[in-house]
Amino acid sequence: MTSGEKQTVFKEEAEEEKNRENVEENKTSSGLDQNIAGVLCYLLGFITGIIFILIEKENRFVRFHAMQSIMLSIAFFVAGFVLTIIPLIGWIFAILITPVTFILWIFMMWKAYSGEWYKLPVIGDFAENQIDKETN
Repeated sequence: MTSGEKQTVFKEEAEEEKNRENVEENKTSSGLDQNIAGVLCYLLGFITGIIFILIEKENRFVRFHAMQSIMLSIAFFVAGFVLTIIPLIGWIFAILITPVTFILWIFMMWKAYSGEWYKLPVIGDFAENQIDKETN
């Protein structure tokens, strides 16, 4: 076997090992693939976020999306509540925020399904910090 063939075999073996590690990393405590669990974190907002925070103990990807889902749900709930207290202008903004909430909800589910660690400004950093605190 020539040195070029040995390098090719070595690269193939390294790629196979990496693929095996990735498959093991993608599993969750619930037995779901991490991208499916990530989508489910957003499905019912803070409810499924809390469920996955309680169920998932190992997979950081799922825990991050669960925490981000909780924080996002709380932020939209508080914003909606505050806006409905303000007469007229607040009501108009509350109506306008509804489609934004829906679009962001779909977008975050898509990002989680794609396997991306998509962090929302402020909320994403806070969620990541909370996950890091729990693991330490």
